[in-house]
Formats: sequence, C-alpha cells, structure tokens
Amino acid sequence: MRAQSLENLSFKAPPGKRLVVLGDPISHSLSPAMHNAALREMARSHPDLDGWAYSAVHVPADRLKEALETLHAAGVFGINLTLPHKVRALELVEEIDPSVRAMGAVNTLIRTDNAYRATNTDGYGIGKAILEAFGKPLKGQDIWLFGAGGAARGIVVACLQAGCHRLTVVNRSEERLGELEEQLYGFDCGTVELRFCLSASAPDDQAEQSILINATSLGLKDSDPCPIAETYLRRGACVYDTTYGVRNKLAALSSREGIPYADGLSMLVWQGARSLEIWTGHPVPAETMRKAAEAQLMERTQNG
Repeated sequence: MRAQSLENLSFKAPPGKRLVVLGDPISHSLSPAMHNAALREMARSHPDLDGWAYSAVHVPADRLKEALETLHAAGVFGINLTLPHKVRALELVEEIDPSVRAMGAVNTLIRTDNAYRATNTDGYGIGKAILEAFGKPLKGQDIWLFGAGGAARGIVVACLQAGCHRLTVVNRSEERLGELEEQLYGFDCGTVELRFCLSASAPDDQAEQSILINATSLGLKDSDPCPIAETYLRRGACVYDTTYGVRNKLAALSSREGIPYADGLSMLVWQGARSLEIWTGHPVPAETMRKAAEAQLMERTQNG
C-alpha cells in the first residue's frame, strides 16, 4: 500500500473508523498490512468494526502539528507515530497518560473531542516479545539496553515497571544519555538498579544470564557497525534486536557464538496489537498481524 501525503488524503473508511501511521520515511511500514488483516478478521465477529481501515501518511518532522490538526478534522480516530515524531508529539498533545511522560515518547494517539490523547505501547510490545522469544519475563532480569533515543525510552520504563533486577543503558552519545536520565528524574524505579554508561566506559559486570537489547537503528544498512560489542555476546545471554527485515552483523555474530537472537518484528506486532485493542475495545488477533507482516517482508525480498 502506497503512503499518502497531507496534500492528497483519501480514506476508504468513513470518519470515526480511520486509522493511520505517520512517519518520515513511511513507505516501508508494515503497519497497514498488519492492521488491515486484523481488522478484516475482527469485523467477522464484531460488526461495529466493519469498514475500519488503516493507512500510512508521509509527514515530515516540521509538519506534525499541521498533520494532527488536519487528521482530526478528517475524522481520523487513531494514529500511530514512528520516526521522527515520537518525541515531538509530546509537545503537541494536551492529554498524556502518566507513564508516557516518564518515557518521553509517544507512539499511539486516541481521538478526543478536540484533539488526541497520547499513550505508548512500545513497552508492552517489548515485554511480550522477549517473553515469546526467550521464555523470560522482564521481571528479575539483568538487562543491557543499547541506545538512548525514542525507541529506548519506552523500553526503559517497561523494564523498570516490570521490576527487572538491573538495567544498564549503554550509549555512544553522552548528550542522549543525559537527556534520558533527566527524563526519568523522579520516576519510581523501585528496587531496580538503574545505570547510564557511555559505550567506551561501560562496566564489565554482565550477569551470566543477561538480556541484551539493541534499541539503536544500527543494523538496517550493510555498512552499519555491530550495535553491540562482541565482548557482550557471551554464553548464557539472549539478544533482542529492535530492527527487523535484514540479517545484520548482530544476528550473524549471535549465531556464531550460539546465542539466542530475535529480531524486532515481534515487538512491532505486539505494540501494534495493543494499539488496535485500545482503539477498538476488542481482543486483537496478533498472530494474524504477524503473518501479514511476514508475508509483506517476503514479498519485498522476492521483488528485490
């Protein structure tokens, strides 16, 4: 499905049944295929969902405010946000779920009478994805998170709320680390040991049974370096990579070392399923969404 632009908006669904994802770029998004497959299946059991549809809209970073106003006027009920809008959106919505303020990032908007309410389903997605991939809940784990951008913020809060044993955030940029630490100031970490470390000076005290999470965008290009240094890839560890769709250096190194590895498709599916559940108020067939996403990826691979 081709992405639309703000100048050429056209919806199959009537007002109130319109769902969209906004990003730049956005033409690569698997979300329309996933959500529309789920909506078709859900409509068989829930007639109130008949006619709902989900589409992608290309929105540059400097036009997000205009986009939200335009989409609200057009009767769009739910919005997913991806890069580069997750952080900026916080400044543009008035009603924000409490946990979202700590995350400092938004990925889901729900229509209200005059605007949109903001929430974030990324944390739900990472918890479900890691449990599914490795059979481990976030609770009680030694977690090493690589990256401190928008994708990392939801994951940090999810790990803290789940009660992981220790969370170490590792990043190359001191500025990004500082921003994340400031964002979490005053957040109740409970008994979790939370640490922020520069890549060059991270401590060498990784637990034997640790979970490593790549929340950077490194790995999407062949020229990208491995986002997690080889010294972390030890027996007993598990690697979750929030990127998907390519076999990158991290996947290859994990395989070579015999370390369980999973890419980010499952997180995409689970966060999307949670967003759709919030919008519709009905249980969502996550497996249907997964199959649609996998089919879309397969088609792209075959078409080069």
